[in-house]
Amino acid sequence: MLKEFREFAVKGNMLDLAVGVIIGGAFGKIVTSLTSDIIMPPIGLLLGKMDFSNLFVTLTPGKSFETVKQAKDAGAATLNYGLFINTCIDFLIVAFAVFMLVKQINRLRKAPEPPPPNTKDCPFCCSKIPLPASRCPQCTSELAGA
Repeated sequence: MLKEFREFAVKGNMLDLAVGVIIGGAFGKIVTSLTSDIIMPPIGLLLGKMDFSNLFVTLTPGKSFETVKQAKDAGAATLNYGLFINTCIDFLIVAFAVFMLVKQINRLRKAPEPPPPNTKDCPFCCSKIPLPASRCPQCTSELAGA
């Protein structure tokens, strides 16, 4: 059983998946930083110095808080729609980056060669016939060179 597990664990697909998950996690952190540290501040500035990460609704009646952190520290229930907006933008950036990556990889891949033809055209009736045929099954003409 240990031998089977070792064979399973070192299969190419399993290692590729592990590398993909690790790279994906690191890429996710980069995209999150890109969104929250580079993209969202100028957008917030254009919208009147709005900070999306602090857009929330307090579900605790009679209490108000300035930031999400203050609400969480007080133990208040909140709907953090600003963080959701940031996460959606993160997703769109990741999806676009993956799309561009797949598009480039597909462009670099060699197109598969088409299979060799296994039919030919009858010179008399133009119907498709198998290559080794000596007569056309449609018009019964005898084919030269067969």
